[in-house]
Amino acid sequence: MGLFSLFFSKPVSTELTVTSDNGFHLRPIAKFTAVAKPYPCKIEASFKGKTVDAKNVNTLLSLSLEKGNHFKITAQGKQAQEALKVLQHTFITLMQDDKEVKKIQKEQIAYESDSVIEGQIICKGIAISPAYYYQEKRIQKETNMTLAEAIEKSMQELETLYHTQKDHTDIYLAQKELLASLQTEVKTLLELEKLIEKSCSELLDTKLEAKISDYHDILQRVQKHLGLETKVLFPKTPFILLANDMLPSQIEKLSQTAVQGVVLRETSVNSHTAILLRGAGIPSLIAAHDKIGEATEIILDAHSSVLITKPTNNDLQRANKRLEEDIKQTRNASSKRFDPVITQSRKKIKVLANVTDVNSATLAKEEGAEGIGLLRTEFLFKEEKPTLEEQTDAYEKIFSHFDEITVRTLDVGGDKALPYIDLPKENNPFLGIRGIRLFQTHPQIMEEQLHAIFKASNNRFLKVMFPMVSTVKEFNEAKTFAKKVAQKYQLNIEHIQFGIMIEVPSVLFLLDAFNEIVDFYSIGTNDLAQYLFAIERTHPTLYIEENSSVLFDAIETIVKKADKPVSICGELAGKSNAIPQLLDLGITTLSVSPKQIAQTKEEIRNHV
Repeated sequence: MGLFSLFFSKPVSTELTVTSDNGFHLRPIAKFTAVAKPYPCKIEASFKGKTVDAKNVNTLLSLSLEKGNHFKITAQGKQAQEALKVLQHTFITLMQDDKEVKKIQKEQIAYESDSVIEGQIICKGIAISPAYYYQEKRIQKETNMTLAEAIEKSMQELETLYHTQKDHTDIYLAQKELLASLQTEVKTLLELEKLIEKSCSELLDTKLEAKISDYHDILQRVQKHLGLETKVLFPKTPFILLANDMLPSQIEKLSQTAVQGVVLRETSVNSHTAILLRGAGIPSLIAAHDKIGEATEIILDAHSSVLITKPTNNDLQRANKRLEEDIKQTRNASSKRFDPVITQSRKKIKVLANVTDVNSATLAKEEGAEGIGLLRTEFLFKEEKPTLEEQTDAYEKIFSHFDEITVRTLDVGGDKALPYIDLPKENNPFLGIRGIRLFQTHPQIMEEQLHAIFKASNNRFLKVMFPMVSTVKEFNEAKTFAKKVAQKYQLNIEHIQFGIMIEVPSVLFLLDAFNEIVDFYSIGTNDLAQYLFAIERTHPTLYIEENSSVLFDAIETIVKKADKPVSICGELAGKSNAIPQLLDLGITTLSVSPKQIAQTKEEIRNHV
């Protein structure tokens, strides 16, 4: 911004009022600053005599704005009026969309014991196990990584989590934006630690105090890459975890242990930790637990919102009965997950899985998937460039689970990055080098991937799918490239089919030509909607109506014009309110995340 614009233009201001019960917290702030950053003018926020940079997540969060607070936004310089208008609209939208977690209604179950601790429900359920207090150890390792490199690595991890996790991915995007704002203010780890300490102190005793765990979370992420790793210790036998609080990043690891329930002292039902506990389905409460003895068998009743620290035999019988009811309900929901999927009009529908690695492929098998409709290979090796042997081994393990598998070649670019694939900085990365265009820019990487896929297939039927195809020429060149790789390494690929993701609107006008050369199509509704509406799918405030008639019209066009098999692997395939319309359009194959398989099958069975 020029000095003339800054010093001689008149500042413009508006007052905004926080209307969300949650306050103006991390996730909406991250979206707000993302809208503010592109404007060349100076934008500040003022509250109670404190003025901060409104383009900086950390400084804006430090205002600790709660429901009912009025604060002022001031813009000065080029495009100030436009920026203020857009930000005012953005803020109102964020407040309207930010729903508070409603207090969960508790059930009344009578217990005999006098040793009862009242709590607040995070996630309903019941657990009967020994109490275990949170323990951790810190491990120091040698590393040559700089702070800047550690922060960059951490932001890449958060970006990957944003794309690979099923629920609440905006948490990771918000943490990434927070880390990016902190990075601008520090040069050393010590400075980062002090800044985080200061930022956390400003949130103490406010409604945003629960967001302190996000600061600690990103600090531990950065420290890990600098050689200081914090590991949480969990028992191998069933336990109920008692902790002051937990970090959001620890919930995924916790859900892979023998944990039966969680009791936290210092969090809120709206904290990111609480949100992820609910997403993992772990029975949990907020309650004081400091007087409970280690290894004491307790009842965590997150239906009645109580802890029974000295249960009687009758209490244990009641709790076990309620636990059996919960288990029965869960079993009923998943009992038919392996059954064929047939609509009420006797139409057979195939439900496949979207997977990212060996573990998710194993989970997909357990959840009843009939095959893999989308193997997202870009998330298979997220840290370091794999060797040919490592790639081949991973593909072999994944392929062993199913008879029907569709592998998507690397879809890097846009909002997806890998540290070992160097892509140029672009003003519009979603319109630049990504997907199939890697065959032009990174042929060696693509050759190694295809070599590994062909070796791992071992003469089994396999589908190889190219992403982001926009022209017939691109597909022909990629398929020719694949054939040359097979010839170079003397590998038979007669059992392999080649198809495309339909994500770019130009393909809709070229279907007659593509029908002549492809073996199959898979519709990627996320990117197709993005390009149909010219709205980046990660945009913080602009949203695409998921059930837009335009998107369904595009799908109908594809189904009618395609004379090769068509499936859908985008998020729309798992939306209960979209499935009936997709089936009516003639879609017979849906590919969804592993955890959505049972639910998706039930939706289909109920369809006429």
